Amino acid sequence: MENEQHLNLEEEPEIIYIPDEEGNEEEFEVIARFEVEDGSDRKYMVLYPVEAEEEDELLAFRYEEDGDDLQLYTIDDEEEWNIVEETFNTLMAEMDGEEEEKA
Repeated sequence: MENEQHLNLEEEPEIIYIPDEEGNEEEFEVIARFEVEDGSDRKYMVLYPVEAEEEDELLAFRYEEDGDDLQLYTIDDEEEWNIVEETFNTLMAEMDGEEEEKA
């Protein structure tokens, strides 16, 4: 299994729209897509609400793609959430380290 990890550092942000409880579509920027190294084929996505009121308002979802169709699933299991959080924090730390080396 190839470990896919992608942080969105491009000029053009990847934007997706997710309907809220009232059916209004909210705009989110994709910050990262990655897989965790737990033997599963699960993929995860970290999103930032474009109209966020707080800077640290990030959301994480498990996702599946079927062609152009994207399905997002909430992470309800605490153990799964801890793995996703640890993986994302590691990716961010690696990115910070690479930026410091360039400076």
